[in-house]
Amino acid sequence: MTELRADCERCFGLCCVVPAFAKSADFAVDKPARTPCRNLGTDFRCGIHDSLRQRGFPGCTVYDCFGAGQQVAQVTFEGRSWRDAPESAELMFDVFPVMRELHELLWYLTQAIALDQRDLRPRLEEARREVEALTAERPEVLARLDVGPRWRAVAALLEQASDQARRHVKGRKAKRGADLIGKKLAGAHLRGADLRGAYLIGADLRGADLREADLIGADLRGANLAGADLTGALFVTQVQLDGAQGDAATKLPPDVTRPTRWTS
Repeated sequence: MTELRADCERCFGLCCVVPAFAKSADFAVDKPARTPCRNLGTDFRCGIHDSLRQRGFPGCTVYDCFGAGQQVAQVTFEGRSWRDAPESAELMFDVFPVMRELHELLWYLTQAIALDQRDLRPRLEEARREVEALTAERPEVLARLDVGPRWRAVAALLEQASDQARRHVKGRKAKRGADLIGKKLAGAHLRGADLRGAYLIGADLRGADLREADLIGADLRGANLAGADLTGALFVTQVQLDGAQGDAATKLPPDVTRPTRWTS
C-alpha cells in the first residue's frame, strides 16, 4: 500500500498549510487555516522535522495524509505548486482534505480486501474501484465532493468484513465506542474484541492480548502498548501508533511500522 503512504518529497507541504491549529500541548503556536506554518521552508520541507516533539509540535508527528498530499500535488495539479501558481492555491487547499478522506477510505478498503473473504471481496473491490475513480477527478469536481455518503457505504462493508474475520474467536468482547480513558487493562484478554471508536486515551494496555481486535477509529493517544500483541489487529493506522506508547516487544500488524521513539 505504498501509494497510500505519505511521500513528503512529492508534496507541496499541504499538511503544513491547509489545517489550522491552536497553541496547546500539541502545537507551540497558533496557525490559521490555509496559512503556511512558520517552520515550512521554501523547499516545502519542515525545518524542524527531526525535533518536532522537543520543539513543542507533537501534533505534527501524529498526522497522516495517507498519500493524499502527493496525489493532489503530482496528479490532480500536475506538479504545479501553490507557490508557482498562486491562482490555483485556494482550489488546491479545497481539494486536499477531500483527497485525504478518499485515501483513508482506500486504506481501510485495501486492508479489508486483504482479509480474503470470498463472499465480500467482489463488493469491497468494487467499492475500492469507485473510490479510486473519484481520486482521479478534476480539481473542480473534487472540491465539491461530499464524501459522507461514501463513508457510510464503506463503513457498512468494513463492519461486515470485521465481523466475519473475528467470528471464530471465542469469548470476543464488545466495547465499541467505550470510554476506557486511563483504564488499567494491563494483560487484558481482548482478542477479537470490537473496539471500534473506543476511547483508550492513556489506557494501560501493557501486555494486553489485542490479536484480531477491531481498532478502527479507536483513540490510542498516550495508551501504553508496551509488550502488547496486536498481531492480526484490524484497521490499525500509523496515526494510532504514532500517538501511543510502545516498545520493542510490542507486536504489530504488517501494514504499519514501529515508531522510532518506541525503541530509541
